Amino acid sequence: MEKLLNVNSRLKGKKIHLIGIGGSGMYPLAQILHGNGYLLTGSDNNETDTVGAVREMGISVFMGHSPKNIAVSCCEVVVRSAAIGDDNPEIVAAREQNIEVMERAELLGLITAEYSKAVCVSGTHGKTTVSSMLTYIFLSAGTDISAVIGGKLGILSNGSGRTGTSDVMICEACEYSDTFLHLYPNISVILNIDEDHLEYFKTMENLRNSFTKFCNITSDVLVINGGDSNTATAVKNSDFSGTIVTFGFDCENDYFPRNIQNREFDLMFRGDFLKHIKLSVPGEHNVLNALAACATTHHCGIGESSIAKGLESFTGAGRRFEILAEKGGITVADDYAHHPAEIEATLKAAKTMDFKRIWAIHQPFTYSRTKSMLNEFAASLSIADKVTLTEIMGGRESDTLGVKTEDLVELVNCKEGCNKLADFGQIADYVADNSESGDLIITLGCGDVNKIAKKIVESLYFSS
Repeated sequence: MEKLLNVNSRLKGKKIHLIGIGGSGMYPLAQILHGNGYLLTGSDNNETDTVGAVREMGISVFMGHSPKNIAVSCCEVVVRSAAIGDDNPEIVAAREQNIEVMERAELLGLITAEYSKAVCVSGTHGKTTVSSMLTYIFLSAGTDISAVIGGKLGILSNGSGRTGTSDVMICEACEYSDTFLHLYPNISVILNIDEDHLEYFKTMENLRNSFTKFCNITSDVLVINGGDSNTATAVKNSDFSGTIVTFGFDCENDYFPRNIQNREFDLMFRGDFLKHIKLSVPGEHNVLNALAACATTHHCGIGESSIAKGLESFTGAGRRFEILAEKGGITVADDYAHHPAEIEATLKAAKTMDFKRIWAIHQPFTYSRTKSMLNEFAASLSIADKVTLTEIMGGRESDTLGVKTEDLVELVNCKEGCNKLADFGQIADYVADNSESGDLIITLGCGDVNKIAKKIVESLYFSS
């Protein structure tokens, strides 16, 4: 595939350095750029499996951030994520040497501009799952797509990016910091608009307005959740004049389900039966995710059999109800859920499965979100039978609000109680020592809480 090299004048023939190349957002870009023949280098602060995978691609990765990395790489463009500030030594060095500094979102936008069918999946919840489902369906149909996904997929050799030869590209469109407004979507999927990232947007109205702008930059098709009022408002306020396709549980949508039972449903299109769908992932929320994927791919001309095959073969993305181990009747899983609605959906899905007890380990993320949604977090976590919490992970924030994990502990009302332990090792030992056969232990959060799950797995196997 040569079009990125030949068409995109801003990147053509340039050597690119990616700061944080092992991150979930940067890694798939490294994969897709490498697949298009670009010369890349990168840097990261931690040795991880992803960094190892980058090195296996033949890309040099420097440990730590240093001005020397810029000099040694001989790069002509430096790409950073929103988390990398202007005081980062590599950013400072690049600017001193008049090397172009580009945001990750801008780079992703330039890539999407090269495709005539850029399918950009947006929404507060479900982006990675739906993008993954789309990837499985298109590949099942034999469409050689490109993809940038937020989680690792087995079908992508446990990677999260892919370079294909067709004009179809699948990518996640994240609303945080208006990142998705850098994209060039031909087909936009809006899964939902829920209260999130209000430390940036401040109000729900501002958040909806951002999605309205996203509609305005979409050229051809909007695939929208017909049952979400915020999405309806965002679309109504837009200037979009293309095709609108709706999905949802209600039969007034273009695509809707009938006879939902045990991960199966009949896919309906405008009142007519299309195909019986079997899912390999649990939860009613995944029926809705599957409907979004069905609506998008069917509108793109993918046949019903390929849609059904792709969805049945999809067993989940990395960190999305990912089963890590089963030992002595104890199942250990990890999930990226970090919003009350996501935690609720994940734990409700777990409750439909054949576990004796659900043990949730949650790492609250950012002080502002924890404080503003304290009651909502407590309600969703109370679905579990037992809850253990970590310290709040501040992320980009400082602790200026006076909120603490203990505030959440007091509000969680689950069957066997809630406690807080600060140290990851202490949590892992406590959970491993007190878990029983028939338990599901699931870590929840977008930070590094998955390290606890891995420690629990090690403890269970070591003690056997």
